[in-house]
Amino acid sequence: MADIKLKDLRYLVAIADTGHFGQAAERCFVSQPTLSAQLKKLEEYLGASLIERQPRKALLTPAGAEIVARARRIVEASDEVVAIAQAHREPLAGRLKIALLPTIGPYLLPVVVPRLRKALPHLELMLYEYQTVTMLERLRAGNIDMGILALPVDLAGLASKRLYDEHFMVAAPADHPLATRKQVKVDDLEGVTLLLLEDGHCLRDQALDICNRIDVYEKEDYRATSIETLRQMVASGAGLTLMPEFATRGSHAYPKSLVFKPFAKPVPTRSIGAIWRKSSPRTVAIDAVARVITDHAE
Repeated sequence: MADIKLKDLRYLVAIADTGHFGQAAERCFVSQPTLSAQLKKLEEYLGASLIERQPRKALLTPAGAEIVARARRIVEASDEVVAIAQAHREPLAGRLKIALLPTIGPYLLPVVVPRLRKALPHLELMLYEYQTVTMLERLRAGNIDMGILALPVDLAGLASKRLYDEHFMVAAPADHPLATRKQVKVDDLEGVTLLLLEDGHCLRDQALDICNRIDVYEKEDYRATSIETLRQMVASGAGLTLMPEFATRGSHAYPKSLVFKPFAKPVPTRSIGAIWRKSSPRTVAIDAVARVITDHAE
């Protein structure tokens, strides 16, 4: 009997991800009849029904779901084999999957992506946004090559490199008493209403850590899911918040009803770093990306 073909497992994984024969075929760069016929052959070879075919969608059978879980590992291992060979042949070419925190990506990427494209023209960057816990899980599982996040984190099995330090700023409504200050001390936040991100965002923990020695009042009935929502809430007069400096620059700087004030020394900062698997075959490319970010972020 013939061995199972890797491409058939890719087709099956695509069906699992899309739930649709047409979309799966498009993703695999084949025609729908070809994909459907190959999966039918796979079912015949295995002697089991893998897909429940419906008019506008495709569902996995229980057997199909079990097999897909293993097929993913096989496909990922195959991709790693190709990546290892390519990394030795052309270490600064090919696809590199990079994940960033939602509180970093939208503000850092416009600054560094043009420089990365110029410095590393043969490197194809695939960019993702995850919070810290999910990023670490996906990195260790081999779903991404590199993470950019706030340090420190649990580095079991991982390597890290500091990229840059980022100052925090106070975001206040333009008519707030602190808005007239040139600089703000942490003690000046005593008694203020502080707007924070929801649980799971490390920026929330960082802000609470900065204010841990004073009494601030968190707005309990409101927690934002993004920096941009926080920005609008502060502008509306709902309270103050702390923002990383990159989120206060350029097009992100101001609505007219919002001001950003620097802290007096010692300035609260967060350390932004790169992390990757110690066993990664892409360390040359990761190091090159890290150098470009450091050169243009500080």
